[in-house]
Amino acid sequence: MKIAVIGTGYVGLVTGTCFAETGNIVTCIDIDATKIERLNNGEVTIYEPQLDTFFQRNLLAKRLFFTTSLAEGIKDAEVVFLALPTPPGEDGSADLSYILKSAEEVAKLIQNYTVIVDKSTVPVGTADKVGDIISKNTSCPFSIVSNPEFLREGFAISDFMKPDRVIIGTNDEAAQKIMENLYKPFVRQGNPIYFMDAKSAELTKYAANAFLATKITFMNEIANYCEIVGANVDQVRIGIGSDERIGKRFLFPGIGYGGSCFPKDVQALVKAGKDDDFDFNVLRSVMEVNNRQKTVLFPKIMNYFDGHLSGKNIAIWGLAFKPDTDDIREAPALYLIDKLVESGAIITAFDPEAMENVQQLVGDKIRYADDEYQALNKADALIICTEWSIFRNPDFSRIKTEMKGNVIFDGRNLFDLEDMESKGFCYFSIGRQTINAKQ
Repeated sequence: MKIAVIGTGYVGLVTGTCFAETGNIVTCIDIDATKIERLNNGEVTIYEPQLDTFFQRNLLAKRLFFTTSLAEGIKDAEVVFLALPTPPGEDGSADLSYILKSAEEVAKLIQNYTVIVDKSTVPVGTADKVGDIISKNTSCPFSIVSNPEFLREGFAISDFMKPDRVIIGTNDEAAQKIMENLYKPFVRQGNPIYFMDAKSAELTKYAANAFLATKITFMNEIANYCEIVGANVDQVRIGIGSDERIGKRFLFPGIGYGGSCFPKDVQALVKAGKDDDFDFNVLRSVMEVNNRQKTVLFPKIMNYFDGHLSGKNIAIWGLAFKPDTDDIREAPALYLIDKLVESGAIITAFDPEAMENVQQLVGDKIRYADDEYQALNKADALIICTEWSIFRNPDFSRIKTEMKGNVIFDGRNLFDLEDMESKGFCYFSIGRQTINAKQ
């Protein structure tokens, strides 16, 4: 099948590459000429495990192409995916301008029956808007489909190649058949393809992300209360996670969620509800609690240093919003860095993948280390913001040697309490007892 994907961001590049992997001829289109040149030269423009292998294989096999020309990219395409950004506006609503503009341009170029697919996360009713625009700008037959993505950064390739489910929103039988054939190679093990109306598909995506954000935030509140009453959130997590109605996933407390999806999708759903005179009370609380949680370590750090951070050397491990990605959008580390810098702290940070992105955003407000141990040089404290696997079993003797102080503020609960006490660290974590070892 010949496919076009408009947009070469995270969703677009993964989508195009994975469809090419199953034998389709895929052309990805973007207005960013520099990015397209890099992609055509074999350079993957985002970090995602396994993506480079799939990308190189399909580029070499001439199943995957990149262009800045929309006319060239969608020529003879049976399916056109709109994988474009929907950034939050000032009022929190999803900005649909990229999608609607592209839909208009596509409509003027199609010459045969085409299935046009909203792959981006979009508010309820977007498929209708896209359909209206296309119908005004073409006489060719077409179908509109809502096909939301459920890709976890760090696991996007496996999520696409072996999805838990595929959601296809359309009442058009011809479009259903084409989409079913397109996705058949990905569900051979029996995972379902769910067909529904477009509005239900659109809301399914928002509802899923909002629910997961709520689950994370609830656990963070429980963790904060654990610290007040002296309970251990690890034990609480295990206790409730064994209940099959709740499940074990998304119960690990930390310093809040970030990334490209949860923050903007929760915000957009709340705004959409408001526009329809509906108040998402729970989700408004989720946003409020999560914003506070991003800097929940800051009071602990200030108290430890008696309110004086000026001139203190602080090492930070982890800048991305989660491991196995270079995505720093709404990353809790950035919020914490802002407060530390405002207080006069000197920050030296390390992240395996995200430092270049942070440097473009933050510049020389902080220093950047070549590895995790270099970041510790003469540090008064270490803060862990992202649970990269290389941070899980570090050389604690070397940590002590490199650091001036012996205090660790762990925003991801990577280490065992008894182990940290035996090693002589002063150790702060989320929802657990503080280990007050003397230096």
